[in-house]
Amino acid sequence: MTATAPRSGPSPIRRPLAAAALLTTLISLLFGLVLAGASPASAHAALTGSNPQDGAVVDTAPGEITLTFSESIAMGDDSIRVLDPTGKRVDDGAPRDMNSPGTVRYGVKLHSGLPDGTYTVAWQAVSADSHPVSGAFTFSIGAPSETTVALPSTSAGGGLVGTLYSIARYAAYAGFILLVGGATFVLACWQRGAAARPLQRLVVRGWLTLTAATLLMLLLRSPYTGSGKLADAFDLNGLQAVLDTKPGAALVARLLLLGAGALFIAVLFGAYAKREDEKEKKDLTFGLAIGGAVIAAGIAGTWALSEHASTGIQAGLAMPMDVLHLLAVAAWLGGLAALLVALYRTPGIGSAAVRRFSRIAFGSVLVLTATGIYQSWRQVGSWSALTGTRYGQLLIIKVGLLAVLIGLAWISRRWTGRLTDGAQPGTETSEEGRTDGAAKSPEEVEGPDDGADRGEAKSGQEPAPEVAPERAAQLARQRAVLTATKKKRIRDADPERSGLRRSVLAEAAVAVVLLAVATVLTSTEPARTEEEAARGTTAATGQGASGPVNLSMPFDTGGQNGKGTVRIDLDPGGTGSNELHIWVDGSDGKPMDVPEVKLALTLESKDIGPLPVVPDRLAEGHWTASGVRIPIAGDWKIAVTVRTSDIDQATIDKNAKIG
Repeated sequence: MTATAPRSGPSPIRRPLAAAALLTTLISLLFGLVLAGASPASAHAALTGSNPQDGAVVDTAPGEITLTFSESIAMGDDSIRVLDPTGKRVDDGAPRDMNSPGTVRYGVKLHSGLPDGTYTVAWQAVSADSHPVSGAFTFSIGAPSETTVALPSTSAGGGLVGTLYSIARYAAYAGFILLVGGATFVLACWQRGAAARPLQRLVVRGWLTLTAATLLMLLLRSPYTGSGKLADAFDLNGLQAVLDTKPGAALVARLLLLGAGALFIAVLFGAYAKREDEKEKKDLTFGLAIGGAVIAAGIAGTWALSEHASTGIQAGLAMPMDVLHLLAVAAWLGGLAALLVALYRTPGIGSAAVRRFSRIAFGSVLVLTATGIYQSWRQVGSWSALTGTRYGQLLIIKVGLLAVLIGLAWISRRWTGRLTDGAQPGTETSEEGRTDGAAKSPEEVEGPDDGADRGEAKSGQEPAPEVAPERAAQLARQRAVLTATKKKRIRDADPERSGLRRSVLAEAAVAVVLLAVATVLTSTEPARTEEEAARGTTAATGQGASGPVNLSMPFDTGGQNGKGTVRIDLDPGGTGSNELHIWVDGSDGKPMDVPEVKLALTLESKDIGPLPVVPDRLAEGHWTASGVRIPIAGDWKIAVTVRTSDIDQATIDKNAKIG
């Protein structure tokens, strides 16, 4: 039976682990906040085109609005809304599926007889990898006008609900890693550790964390992809709608698998931990290993079926690769956490268990390398996407952290090679010793005492007077401190174990940061998708990457009749020679004759420009220039200066991707 000292004060043993846990938690939170930036949920399906385009001025009212996306999305009845200048809806509220092979397009019909003015198109949907996407743009019929509609300042999935959902996602990954990695460590590396309370607490807390995070994500799913209001988390209609979606079904499946996982934990730390017969224990080990592997793979599959792996190219191969990737991460990093707990809280762990984990960690690294290379190719696709997109840059950071972690693992492996099971006072001499994996009790360390200070009597003696409860508690605290001090002295006297503990602690610190980066990576738009979207025409900004650039910008010089709109066409909108047309319209939408119009092009990322362009007046309100040369592709700032009198002028600018 294990003797447990009263927890009356902080144990010196816990201080290094507690300090490291606090430090790594703070680092991961700060790192995650920096990487997440202002938008906790990045768009995974991008708007690549629309008709009409953003800022376009059309002569007659269109019969419908169409939106084109980079990948499959889920649309609801209110996913596309078209609002007139007063904020009144002018669409029929029923998005039409206009998809064709290789094209994802949706449209909505407009009411007939729409008057002139500026209209706002707002859309919101859920991308195929479960993340909400949204946006808005404007177009004008006849001529631009004032509008009371304000474009949304935040994207879907933001705000308090988005923050809580992101925290739940972090917690879910962490819980999965502790649950699967801790159980794997016990079954595959140190079976006697099933009776060790610290390892039991680690695995159970992993299960509780994953379960609580999954429930929270299920409740927040409806407001996360919809209204963004926290109160809607308990809307039964919204919850029912979530259950009908692929992500909702995946979360429910995860909860069912966690129910089976609870039974697995009960057997592992109950009947299995108490089993003494070696043959029976071997059979039970095999059964638990098979059952645990099925449960772990199923839980990992709930991510693969609803996120990045489930959409894009080669989804049928990507999903099992993603499951293998998650299982390898859990076996390595979760096992690392279990080893760290065992080294600090259960000194009796033998060198054979550490060496077995070293082999498992090495195999996990091989699986991670193979699956990671495939996933990187699938989600990035090109060197330009690797260095020029946020996903690619995060992936570079992740690979760098992984390299550091592998280096630390190599150091730990060297310490493992030097590890021995020499006899030490107060600890096991091998794995065949104590079954609880804990340090000896104070009575075992100190030897028999006379029992006088606890009010106990030796055989054949008169019972000692009963000790007051306050005195008994004080003595218990003293014994706990003495036991902890002896444990620390024993550990410090073993340089191999001390070196291994330090290197494993360093591995765990890097692993926490790596997990934070990996979680942010799963909520970031894949580089391949972002680059493909950049090659299309982005309706939200009215710019084209591989076609004519069409921009519309309002101006106000401040003088009399100083308000109007500048429309720019740059054709073909690529590197080399381009044809430029500028139209200047007054506030009434008619051509506006102004004394002077100038244009300048600047590529700030390459420190090029401003390159001046002086167009010639072709007709009233129409200016043109030929041979406008764009030296390099990029996100160019186009600045236009309009002068309406001798003293009144204004400069306006807008970015456009050219080339």
